[in-house]
Amino acid sequence: MNGLTQHWKKSTKSNGSDSCVETRAHSGGVQVRDSKDRSGPTLSFDRESYGNFLAGLITGRLES
Repeated sequence: MNGLTQHWKKSTKSNGSDSCVETRAHSGGVQVRDSKDRSGPTLSFDRESYGNFLAGLITGRLES
């Protein structure tokens, strides 16, 4: 599977909603997709960039 984990994972805080993002690990990084558009595009991050992305969301530097 080219270094990808088998399953996408969604936050347990989504309470089963499809209005969320899903993530999966791949060799050296993380992929992210919109749970409402599973066949749509994905974002790919290396581990450091993904950490920076999450930090930006948590601190409000990135707006949704």
